[in-house]
Amino acid sequence: MTAERAESSNHRRTHKTAVSPGEISAVEHIPKGNNCLDAAKACNLDDTCKKYRSAYITPCTTSMSNEVCNRRKCHKALRQFFDKVPAKHSYGMLFCSCRDIACTERRRQTIVPVCSYEEREKPNCLSLQDSCKTNYICRSRLADFFTNCQPESRSVSSCLKENYADCLLAYSGLIGTVMTPNYIDSSSLSVAPWCDCSNSGNDLEECLKFLNFFKDNTCLKNAIQAFGNGSDVTVWQPALPVQTTAATTTTAFRVKNQPLGPAGSENEIPTHVLPPCANLQAQKLKSNVSGNTHLCLSDHDYKKDGLAGASSHITTKSMAAPPSCGLSPRLVLVVTALSTLLSLCLAETL
Repeated sequence: MTAERAESSNHRRTHKTAVSPGEISAVEHIPKGNNCLDAAKACNLDDTCKKYRSAYITPCTTSMSNEVCNRRKCHKALRQFFDKVPAKHSYGMLFCSCRDIACTERRRQTIVPVCSYEEREKPNCLSLQDSCKTNYICRSRLADFFTNCQPESRSVSSCLKENYADCLLAYSGLIGTVMTPNYIDSSSLSVAPWCDCSNSGNDLEECLKFLNFFKDNTCLKNAIQAFGNGSDVTVWQPALPVQTTAATTTTAFRVKNQPLGPAGSENEIPTHVLPPCANLQAQKLKSNVSGNTHLCLSDHDYKKDGLAGASSHITTKSMAAPPSCGLSPRLVLVVTALSTLLSLCLAETL
C-alpha cells in the first residue's frame, strides 16, 4: 500500500465512529461569548489537539524566501490534524456556532487560509478538479464528499444519506489537498475551494454546478449548524433495529448508504436486505396475495441448515392433502380386492 493510500484509509478509519451525541453536546451553543475561541482554548487543554495544532500552525505561518509559506508541508500537517485529533476538538474549532463577526472570522482563520487556501490567482474550478484527480488522496476524498454530502430535498436532514457525521468527515477530509475548501466570507456558512468559473467556455454550466455543490449545499450547511449548536442529535445516532411482521421473528436494519428511490418508494419494504422469511412476507404485502407462512424459514434456520435443508422445515400440515368427503384411493383398492376375492370363493363353491 502506498503512502497516499495509507493516509486516505487512515482518515476514514480514524473518525468514522468518532462523533456521537455526547460529543456534540460538548460544543453546545453558548448564548454569550465566542464559541470558536472557547474551542481553541479547549484544544490547548487536550494534549493530542495541542500537539497537532502546533504542528500545522508552524509550517502554515512560517514565511519562505519567495512564498508566504511551505504550502506542501502546511497541507500535510492539516491532514494529520483532522485525521488524528478527536472530532469534538477539531470540529469544535472548524464548525463552531457564531453570532458575531469576531467569532466567524476566527472560524474562517482556523486552517490558516493565507497559506493553505488562498493563492495569487483563482484557477478555473474544472481545472482544479482535474488536478485533484491526479492525486489519490484528493481524488478519493472528493468522491467521498460528493457521496456523503449529496443534498436531498425530501430528506428530513436535507442529506440523501441522512448522516451529518459522514458529511462533515468527508468535508474535513478535503482540507490539506489542492481542493481545500474554506468559508468564503465571515457572514455565512457558504464554503468553496479556491477557484471560480471564469474562462469556462462551453463548460460554464458544468463548472457552476461543481462550484455550487460547495457554496449552496444545504446538506453541508445543516450538518455544520447541527454540530455547532448541538441540535438534531438523532441524525448522528445509528439506526435502531425494526421488527418485521413475519410469522417467525426476524430483524431488519436500515440500509446504510442506501439512496432514496423515486417519490413514493420510501414506504416500500427493502426486500433485498431482509431474511428469507421477511422477503416472503414483503412479497405478499406488495402483491396482496396470501401465501402459506409454513413455507417460511426462520432466520436462524436459514443460517443453520441452508437452502438445501429447507424441506425439513415444512410442516406436515402444509403437506397434508385437503379433506375430502369421498373414499380415499387406497380404501377403494382394498374394497375392490375384497370383492374380487369373494367372487372367486363363491365361484369355487358353486
